[in-house]
Amino acid sequence: MIGTLFTNPLLFFVWIISLLIAISIHEAAHAYTADHLGDPTPRSQGRLTLNPLAHLDPLGTLMILIFRFGWGKPVQFDPFNLQNPRRDAAVISIAGPVSNLLLALTCSLILRFLVPNFFAPLLYPLIFLNVALAIFNLVPVHPLDGGKIIIGILPRDLAYEWQTIMNRYGTILLLLLILPLNGTSPVISLISPIVNFIISLLLPANHYL
Repeated sequence: MIGTLFTNPLLFFVWIISLLIAISIHEAAHAYTADHLGDPTPRSQGRLTLNPLAHLDPLGTLMILIFRFGWGKPVQFDPFNLQNPRRDAAVISIAGPVSNLLLALTCSLILRFLVPNFFAPLLYPLIFLNVALAIFNLVPVHPLDGGKIIIGILPRDLAYEWQTIMNRYGTILLLLLILPLNGTSPVISLISPIVNFIISLLLPANHYL
């Protein structure tokens, strides 16, 4: 993505705007879901907003600029404020990826039925980044959303063991997945087929950039 800054500055600007929208939608969905489930923490921290400044994580944003996957600033919530902490934490976590996929689907429908193909270069980055952000965050490793979702759906004993492992080694494992190996990172090899498959469903091949 960042290479387009020098080859096509206008396209780079479109990617940046799309990035801000994708991250804001993702984190705001976490915040609104937590608030709806009874935890006022995101509201007190000013996260019930679509303002990108409230949701950007420096490292996560840099990763998206370089590798086209990454994360926003995690939305904090207090499980003691939730009626069913394990289940509700999973619901809060999955809200972010689901919001990204819904936005990607909406943009795809707009492109197919409401606007001419001329607008494809404007909507493709938004579709791609939302899909990539959703799928990357579903990787079941702490501190990504997938790690919390797994804890919410596993049997209680297995969930406790998984949470213990992730609390100790999750960040290290995530770094190992991100770091390039033989020219590409393992996580890209893991999620790219899924991302490309979803993109192929959302967009005809002639709409790709």
